[in-house]
Amino acid sequence: MTTTTLQAKSLMPTLTVNDVKKSIQFYTEGLGFILGERFEENGEVKGAMINAGGAILGISQDDFAKGRDRVKGLGMRLYLETDQSIEPLAAKAKAAGITVEGPAPLPWGPMGFTVTDPDGFKMTISNPS
Repeated sequence: MTTTTLQAKSLMPTLTVNDVKKSIQFYTEGLGFILGERFEENGEVKGAMINAGGAILGISQDDFAKGRDRVKGLGMRLYLETDQSIEPLAAKAKAAGITVEGPAPLPWGPMGFTVTDPDGFKMTISNPS
């Protein structure tokens, strides 16, 4: 029997958000992501690709077809590893008005901190060394 396993080159999650401009600001100004490609419709931003080194994240405006009050971010957490010192990154996020949990040792060992974006999506940023 032959088994075929997936050999992915990358994984790029896309978050559907309530306010795309607010979310882009959270990730770029607060966490240091770089704004890449923007997607506009009739002059209005509908989405963007943002990156931090080799990590890419898509941000997409919710069209609210499933309702304006649907909960986002439950049951999902993004983990991002960096070789950078965690403390200055956490300080940058705090200076931007973001609530930061940590930095502190994570249960599996490395130093890290956690933030929650405007839609409830959690991201833990850690340094494995």
